[in-house]
Amino acid sequence: MAVQINPSILSADFARLADEAKAVEGADWLHVDVMDNHFVPNLTLGVPVVESLARATDTPLDCHLMIEAPDRWAPQYVEAGAGSVTFHVEAATAPVRLAREIRAKGARASMALRPATPIEPYEDLLPELDMLLIMTVEPGFGGQAFLDIMLPKIRRTRELISKHGLELWLQVDGGVSAATIERCAEAGADVFVAGSAVYGAEDPAEAVRGLRAQAEGAMKSAAWACGH
Repeated sequence: MAVQINPSILSADFARLADEAKAVEGADWLHVDVMDNHFVPNLTLGVPVVESLARATDTPLDCHLMIEAPDRWAPQYVEAGAGSVTFHVEAATAPVRLAREIRAKGARASMALRPATPIEPYEDLLPELDMLLIMTVEPGFGGQAFLDIMLPKIRRTRELISKHGLELWLQVDGGVSAATIERCAEAGADVFVAGSAVYGAEDPAEAVRGLRAQAEGAMKSAAWACGH
């Protein structure tokens, strides 16, 4: 499985989003945090900004919806140009139906879990998804410290993915940096959202390359990745 690095524009300069997207053109995806000030206590951006960003960059957009009523709004982000749309299971009314609708519209369907939400009740939903996001901080704000207590949850999720023989990406988001990315990769993650660690660096593109190298190195020795 290939390592993917997704810089989060939550840590970018919102007045220069097109330039900030170009600054990380070596990234796999551009992670776009959509917050509604209801599901999480912060307000960021919406469909019009995603439409503009999709026109301004060739890097595909990975939209993470931290919003209420994703069943209603998520399909609009596919129409706006997102290549992957993540909804929170805690907010979704019908997660299977929503995942199928996102896929039917042409995007990858992803489901996110807050730190306190266990993975086990959703084992049967995994085949309906293209990616699962394990939040390693409480969603709502960038720059938070990584929660080490999420590492066992990442391992359990990877075990479930392997158990069912799924080609499901496992993303982590929150506090991912040079100091934490290797532990995440060893635990089972293969897609890494990094905000401050990329856009807070002097050279964001070099930061992406450095994080990728670290994750690839850790994955080579990870028990879960042997045989992939």
